Amino acid sequence: MEDSINNIKAVLFDLDGTLRHHLPSGGEVFVEYVRSMGFQVSEEDRIRAEHWEHFYFASSLEIRKDSETYKDDRSGFWVNFGRRRLVALGLKPADALELAPKVSAHMDEAYKPQVHVPPDAHTLLSSLKNEGYVLGVVSNRETPYHDELKELKLDSYFKFLLAGGEVNSYKPDKIIFERALELAGTSAPETMYIGDNYFADVMGAHRSGLIPVLYDPTSLFPDTGGFAFIRSFTELPELLK
Repeated sequence: MEDSINNIKAVLFDLDGTLRHHLPSGGEVFVEYVRSMGFQVSEEDRIRAEHWEHFYFASSLEIRKDSETYKDDRSGFWVNFGRRRLVALGLKPADALELAPKVSAHMDEAYKPQVHVPPDAHTLLSSLKNEGYVLGVVSNRETPYHDELKELKLDSYFKFLLAGGEVNSYKPDKIIFERALELAGTSAPETMYIGDNYFADVMGAHRSGLIPVLYDPTSLFPDTGGFAFIRSFTELPELLK
């Protein structure tokens, strides 16, 4: 992999969970509320549910089915998501079914996170752009998000922004990565992809021939399967060297 990294011409990033964060996270607030209702949730349970959520949003069969079932019922989608997440936390299916509407209502009413961009992200992006790397963002968002990146003062770093809905393809599918390579003007072995979702970002990029890097500041995935990982953006320049 060292030879491939030495030939990198483009560095592409995931958006949510990588460049853009919610503080506190939805998972933290979800677990806190479940515990407040008297349910025992261990650290092992919490991590298992976090892994499940990452897998779910990696264009899984579950989310594809749920998106079709609840395509005209956004509230129903999130109640069902809550039910699935409660089961992933270790609750009995019957309890999860009963509690899901209440938990979903709490998240809708009480969860008001702050949007956060890691300070070291600006330093890294400025440095990479000055060094001549092609930079882009590839997200599983349904719609374009240029205005949002402009508000976050991130838009000026990137040659392109790509949302999965624009090409009807979502990570880890190959089509979205192939389109990203077209926009970057680079080949897969010349392109590094950085994201926080092991299933969508790392496996998707790997299967498409890109060089994947897992961004994992909380060590959610201690076993990276041999793929490169960083805990903060300050570690990336050394990886590129």
